[in-house]
Parts: sequence; structure tokens; C-alpha cells
Amino acid sequence: MSAQPRDFAWPPSLQSLQPLRALDLDEVMAIEAVSYSHPWTRGNFIDSMAAGYAGFVMRDEQARLCAYFLAMQVIDEMHLLNITVIEERQGQGLARRMLDALGLLARARGCHQVWLEVRESNVRARRLYERYGFVQSGLRRGYYPGADGREDAILMTLRLMEPAP
Repeated sequence: MSAQPRDFAWPPSLQSLQPLRALDLDEVMAIEAVSYSHPWTRGNFIDSMAAGYAGFVMRDEQARLCAYFLAMQVIDEMHLLNITVIEERQGQGLARRMLDALGLLARARGCHQVWLEVRESNVRARRLYERYGFVQSGLRRGYYPGADGREDAILMTLRLMEPAP
């Protein structure tokens, strides 16, 4: 599965998004290491890219990687697996722009919803998703590894369109 349909084009506001490439992984891994207590491994990213998952990066004016996301399509749904913005660029709308891009891509592929898991303790991310229109749709007990055992994941869903009959 390609990252985006052949006739798909980003709107001007999202032109800074580029497909995630193997060449980006050193920067991605450095960001993962400082962003998460249990970061994805290089192998996780390589396997996801090899499977054709939708991965995109955003670079700033100095060509520094400042944000990325990775998502996989499951029939008519898009599952956001990882979305990360470097700390010094958080709160500047980059995550919202990436969610915009994910929604456009999902719609172009005929998906009717986007879903994700988020740590119960990640209140800032949960607020962002809620403001964007995601609603809590479930709970996965003990989903994430934590410093003191396991942590629950909140399952959140964003409705994009009604499925075709």
C-alpha cells in the first residue's frame, strides 16, 4: 500500500509534510528517545515502513525534523500509531496540522474514522485530541508499559464520514 493515492495532493498549508524515509530514522530515533519513557525502536519504524504504513515528517525552515506521524489503514479505518512533536515546537499547531493531514489522507483512502490509543496519564495529548473532535470510545487496561507496572490506554475515535452502504 502506498503512502498516499496517486491523485492525492496536500493543500498549501500542509506542503511541508514529506513521506517518512529510512534517511529520517536517525533524527526520529533521537526525538523518540527524549519524548517517551518507552520509545518505539528503529525496528518498529522499519517494519511499519516496510508494511506500507502512512508515515510523514514535518521539517522547519532550517530543515530540522520537528514532527512526525505514522498510521496504518485497517480496511475502512485509519489507526494513528505514533504522532510526535519535538518539545520546543509543542503548542504551535504542528500536531493539529498533522491530524489535518491524517484526516485528508484517510478520507482520500475511503476511511470513515481515525482511532488511536493514548496513555491515560497523557492529559495534554488527550485534551488536544478532544479539541480536535476525538471522543473516548474505550479503555485498554494495562496496555502501555510504565515505570511502576502497566498503564491503561484510552481508546479515542474521530468520525470522518459515514461508511458506504
